[in-house]
Amino acid sequence: MERIEAPIRSVVFADYRGEMIQKIEAKRKFQLTDERAELLWNSPQEWRPSSVALDAKPARGVLLIHGLGDSPWSFHDVAPELAARGYLVRTVLLPGHGTDPADMLDITAEDWQRVVYEQAHTLQQDVDGPIYLGGFSTGANLALDYAYHHSEVAGLMLFSPGFKSMSLDWLAPLASRLRQWVIAPGEGVIMQTPVRYMNVPLNGYAQFYRTSVTARRLLERPYSKPVFMVVAEHDSVLDTDYLLEVFKSRFTNPQSRLIWYGTTSDELATDARILVRQDRFPDLRISQFSHMGVLFSPSNPLYGAEGALRICLNGMDRKAREACERGAETWFSDWGYSEEGKVHARLTFNPYFRWQTKVMMSVFSE
Repeated sequence: MERIEAPIRSVVFADYRGEMIQKIEAKRKFQLTDERAELLWNSPQEWRPSSVALDAKPARGVLLIHGLGDSPWSFHDVAPELAARGYLVRTVLLPGHGTDPADMLDITAEDWQRVVYEQAHTLQQDVDGPIYLGGFSTGANLALDYAYHHSEVAGLMLFSPGFKSMSLDWLAPLASRLRQWVIAPGEGVIMQTPVRYMNVPLNGYAQFYRTSVTARRLLERPYSKPVFMVVAEHDSVLDTDYLLEVFKSRFTNPQSRLIWYGTTSDELATDARILVRQDRFPDLRISQFSHMGVLFSPSNPLYGAEGALRICLNGMDRKAREACERGAETWFSDWGYSEEGKVHARLTFNPYFRWQTKVMMSVFSE
């Protein structure tokens, strides 16, 4: 994945959003009877600061980019917090997402990159000051790519950044040439929920891998702008040791902060910019934090502590998964975690969300 050279096409956000809504309406396999709500959850959104008149340009903006298989819903809780503090906030829908997992069979990382470049360029024109980029997982890789190539980006907000994943991730491009799916549609796997894909074609993983290779290549050089970064130590997707080293050695700005959810260590204590919080809450039945849970408030209507969606597909055996689906007492963790006598669903919210937001705002305070 190489840099897109100028000139970058500017696409009016309202036009882009309208086009995406039409595409979702035409192609989505809706999961709920309330199709209108589901449509909006998966569509690009905009939050304007209430203190700024509609005919005036906000002072600064943020473009937020979701991860592989996800949707703009990933920023349902983060975006309003930013808008309340004066940012014009927008989300994008990456190509292949929001409709049917099969729509990702022929998507390329360059398709994702192009949308980010176009909407970041548009956002820069729609504010009077700096822009920031934020991303979750794959979205963090795409944000990093744009920021390294565009000095006007004033900083980055990175949630579970997908710079490096499991040791066999390099096999994804090869595997995608041999077959389309790990588990094919119709073989009993849940394909999607109202706000994310649960089964992604191998090509999706291959394109994610390509974005991670690009990120690691860029990270050979330090990045001097402020970075806010959140990592769960027990993330089942990412190489968190690598992420820790990247933060310490590449994100050099003294304002930068890494929130590390997990256990403390001498290595973490050597950098005052790293803030450590435990990730086990027996009172909340939380065994460990997850890749996706760092994004969401406990009050999120879908993913919060009392949310409508519970992800029981969590690396458990069939018996435990069925117990979770029946509403048995459930603990929460990342993918694949287990304890004797406990059923674990995915943790989809962050008990520290309010504190995390305050830390994020402090990184970019003027």
